[in-house]
Amino acid sequence: MTEVVREWLAKASQDLQSALSEIDRGDAPNWDLICFLSQQCVEKLIKAALIARRVVPPKTHDLVQLHRLLQEVESSWKWDERELQFLSMSAVIYRYPGQWADRDVATRAAEAARRLHDALQPLLATPS
Repeated sequence: MTEVVREWLAKASQDLQSALSEIDRGDAPNWDLICFLSQQCVEKLIKAALIARRVVPPKTHDLVQLHRLLQEVESSWKWDERELQFLSMSAVIYRYPGQWADRDVATRAAEAARRLHDALQPLLATPS
């Protein structure tokens, strides 16, 4: 694993840990922030997997687009695009006035990020 990939992985792991810590916060967790950090974790992990395969990731936050690009270079990778779309949208929708995430949405986002974090680890350890 290259140093750059290690850095992307470390930042992704920090995002996930911050999201999970915020969920466990006793007084009024920031549900919107949890959604944002969950998406950021997955974005950084997919970009790390692309970089590990010598692919320069595009400057996008769209997890479905990144997922499809990773599939092109890693045939073993497959994930439910509806879940990736949910993460992408939840990171954007709740950043602006008029919409507020709640416990259910934030928990769903964090759990998806945790599952993706675990699933992407083998791709980061041994790129094809």
